[in-house]
Amino acid sequence: MGAERQRLAVVSGGGTGIGAAVARGLVADGFDVLVVGRRGDVLAAAARDITAGSGRADAVVPVAADLTDPAQVSAVVDAVGERTVDAVVNNAGGYLGGPTGTLGEVASWWRANLDANVLTAVLLTEALLPALRRPGGRVVLLSSIAAQRGGGGPYSAAKAALHGWAYDLAGQLGPDQITVNVVSPGYVAETEFFGDRMTPEGHARRVAATLVGRAGVPDDIAAAVRYLVGPSAGYVTGQVLGVNGGSVLGR
Repeated sequence: MGAERQRLAVVSGGGTGIGAAVARGLVADGFDVLVVGRRGDVLAAAARDITAGSGRADAVVPVAADLTDPAQVSAVVDAVGERTVDAVVNNAGGYLGGPTGTLGEVASWWRANLDANVLTAVLLTEALLPALRRPGGRVVLLSSIAAQRGGGGPYSAAKAALHGWAYDLAGQLGPDQITVNVVSPGYVAETEFFGDRMTPEGHARRVAATLVGRAGVPDDIAAAVRYLVGPSAGYVTGQVLGVNGGSVLGR
């Protein structure tokens, strides 16, 4: 099948963890994927690995860009070119710590988390709106269980902000039959999220908080994203899908 006839997805934070799992799953579903992130070497390695496993040349193309910088978002638009974008998966972000001894430090800490988790999604999505398939485009935002139960300070607030924006965006794009949804993961092992902060006790405590007695893995989250961007989810929009093993119940 020629490249122009493949569906195209853009996945931010696509070099490792959940983003890489999403990219791999979407390639398996027949998408071409642009993986976007700040670390060009990590993206390139992920692209090579996923493409090699797909048996389809150029299935994954890396695009290095800091999505908090409006000028760098143009690199993604340029990589899309004249193609139609079928799905935008906003996975970039994470918990950013820092000193908070002064009001200036508190402001910097909050701005860093809001930029990394909210502004990246806003700028990428806004830049790609003209290219989104009409009808049938999909926008997915990756949130966190922290948005629903707290515990992350500015990270919790930033992820919760995505929920409100998703509702607005779903209303804006609904007449074009473009869906907008949020996937809200719980504890997911095998990612870079915790860095060296995770302890065996912390892992055990998070597993014990689930109803299914295990940690999530990136493929659990990727499966939810694959559903939402697929043909079966055309009547699902403006929703927050918790994928957390029951550690926070739906409401």
